[in-house]
This record gives sequence, structure tokens and C-alpha cells, in this order.
Amino acid sequence: MIQGFGLGLRTDHYTDFIERKPRLDWLEIISENYMIPGGKPLHYLDRIRADYPMVMHGVSMSIGSLDPLNFDYLRQLKALADRVEPGWISDHLCWTGIDHTNLHDLLPLPYTEEALHHLTGR
Repeated sequence: MIQGFGLGLRTDHYTDFIERKPRLDWLEIISENYMIPGGKPLHYLDRIRADYPMVMHGVSMSIGSLDPLNFDYLRQLKALADRVEPGWISDHLCWTGIDHTNLHDLLPLPYTEEALHHLTGR
């Protein structure tokens, strides 16, 4: 179980985590920043993951959307989770787009029974 003090991993800090290894208990990553087939972000993630437990936080699951669930997104999220072995995975209880177009915002859900039933049915 992850406990203690954690910090969000950002690209500006990659070198510090590799070279200085600051005393932290865990790191949070933004899931979508690493849901890619390769490249520098995953290279650094793997190197830093060797020294720190991680949690994953997403911003684009769009669980509150009326669109069908994006199973491609969920497959990519699972592949990343298998790679990172996070202490937990979280995302916002909101919607982020319509007709599979990401609006790049965390849009609120109405506080209604209908919205609750929609969420629990997903």
C-alpha cells in the first residue's frame, strides 16, 4: 500500500529524479502522458519507476460522457498499468468530450439520479 509523501512527475523533473533521487515515498503520473507506443517519456518513466512506486491519474477517461466507453483508451490504460504496476488508478468523475472529440476540459456532471444511474451502469 502506498503511503507517505508523493509528488506529480513532470517532464521538467526527469533528470532530477534520475540523478538526485529525491526522498519521496511515491510519484503520481498523468496516465495520458504515457499512453504512447514508445519514445522518451516511456524511457524516462521506466528508469524512474525502478526507484519509486507510482500511482496513475487520468484526465480523459470521460466516464460521465453519453458516448460509448472508449475501449481503445481502456486497453491503453491497462497496458500502462501493467507496465507501471500502480498503487492505484484514478480519474475525474466528469466528461471530457462528445462524439469522440476531446474538448480538453473536465466538464461537470449534473447532480441528478439520472447521472448517477448512468455512471453506475458503466
